[in-house]
Amino acid sequence: MDAPRSAAGGLNYPGIGCTEPAAGSRIPDDVGSGAVPEGFEYLAAQDRIGEGEAAYRRAVQGLLTWELHRRSGLRVRAETGVVAVGARVVNGFGVGPFRIPAPCEVVWVRGPVPGGGPQWAGFGYGTLPGHPVRGEESFVISLDERDRVMITVTAVAAPANWFYRAGGAVTAWARRRVTSRYLRSARELAAG
Repeated sequence: MDAPRSAAGGLNYPGIGCTEPAAGSRIPDDVGSGAVPEGFEYLAAQDRIGEGEAAYRRAVQGLLTWELHRRSGLRVRAETGVVAVGARVVNGFGVGPFRIPAPCEVVWVRGPVPGGGPQWAGFGYGTLPGHPVRGEESFVISLDERDRVMITVTAVAAPANWFYRAGGAVTAWARRRVTSRYLRSARELAAG
């Protein structure tokens, strides 16, 4: 499925890749530890979504095929069926004529590896012109040494313009709502 390239231009924020876990990390305890650009807010949410390698693999499969986003109530138009670096996606927030397009480009991906835990997989994408905020968001599914499956959603963001800055309370509410939907959807994916 092709995503429209309605967003002219490229990534529109400093610190590209700042949500990627540090090189060599086995479990992303330090997700989002990259330097947060000045004027940007750091947000993180983490939740336990299941137990065992099978739950981990189901959740990662759903994450890396955009299913997490679809189950979260977003309209997803992606260039690729599988998350890949450089792929563009337009997520639609809202309902009907009140849907706000949020164009992004994938900036990093880490797939699962054979075998059990501990390990992690995920991706991060950055905003393109036309998105209501500027910044980067990442989604990481991890399997720890006790077979716990976790999701971590990290964002580094700032309003894209005066309109979204003025609607700060509404924007914060929408961000919390979408994040809670991501966590719920991850639990569903892990459960199968």
